[in-house]
Amino acid sequence: MFVKRNNISRENIRNILLIQLGDIGDVVLSFPSVRALHENFPQADIVVAVRGKAVELMEGCRWASDVISINEEKRTWIEELQYQKRFFSHLRRFHFDLALDMRTGDRGAFLVLLSGARQKIGFFANDGKLWRNRVFTHLVIPESNPGRHMTQYYLGLLEAYDIKTEHIRPEYDIPDNRYQKAKALLKNEGVPSDQSIIAVQPFSLWKYKEWGVDKYIQLINWLISEYNVSVIITGSLDERERADEIIKECPRNTYVLAGKTSIGTLAAVFKACRLFIGVDSAGVHIAAAVGLPTVCIFGPSSYIDWAPRGAEHRVVHKDFPCVPCKNKGCEDSEISRCLDELTFEEVRAIVKTQIDLTL
Repeated sequence: MFVKRNNISRENIRNILLIQLGDIGDVVLSFPSVRALHENFPQADIVVAVRGKAVELMEGCRWASDVISINEEKRTWIEELQYQKRFFSHLRRFHFDLALDMRTGDRGAFLVLLSGARQKIGFFANDGKLWRNRVFTHLVIPESNPGRHMTQYYLGLLEAYDIKTEHIRPEYDIPDNRYQKAKALLKNEGVPSDQSIIAVQPFSLWKYKEWGVDKYIQLINWLISEYNVSVIITGSLDERERADEIIKECPRNTYVLAGKTSIGTLAAVFKACRLFIGVDSAGVHIAAAVGLPTVCIFGPSSYIDWAPRGAEHRVVHKDFPCVPCKNKGCEDSEISRCLDELTFEEVRAIVKTQIDLTL
């Protein structure tokens, strides 16, 4: 592991900025890093900067003192100037002593620069030699390790400077008021309170990660006929129409919650369930963090790097020699043969094993 400047000064660290501008799944997998900072600097306030869609989730992270939202709304150039001025003023009010960027993009590095922190830690970027890498006082290149989970990858940025934690699995506590809100939502949607609930999330931001609507219909109808359960279909507002198409073919005990929850309420809904089944998406990471057993369907992306770990989590994937290729479908076509040819029977076998253990 390469480190530019071997040590950081731990004296007078009162305010820490952690920047994670990845997707929601990346934010969840960064929870142990927030915890490591809290455990190593218990006297410090830890402020986490995330994209706007992840703010509510990060607000529930008990190791974070505050959250900064990176607003990505479209603005005119005048509005953008006004927004940046307000944002910069807000950022500098924290008087950061230490800033860390969990990714290698320019935007996070720019925030580190604006923070005014005297110590700045980031990952080395191969294309950042012109200016990005120069922003940081400390740079890290993680060792190449094919079996390393993304949670450990993010923690590696801290561990290079002996900032460690024994708790490397993401954990998320649901506030009671949010849990009650989730229960009220389930009641309003007509979900029976006397049945176990299985959450199914068929959709992803990336189509090449999806298994196929027809096979989900088979799976849901099998679950309803075989077990005394209710099934809820979760997802975003943009995915509700597709969820409605599924429910037309699943007439009993199936309910659409796609687009009906905020990201924080979705976490609380998962807490009320007994099992999560879905694709490689933010949903599986949130479900695992609240303690829900999962079955995750993987295609070209690496389950070794991304799937929740632990005996209560199972992965289904096609046993092809090219899996995982880490491409966006076969030859970047957005179509994944490893998912198209993954059968209902193959997924059902793993789900049945998991249900027998959890219900």
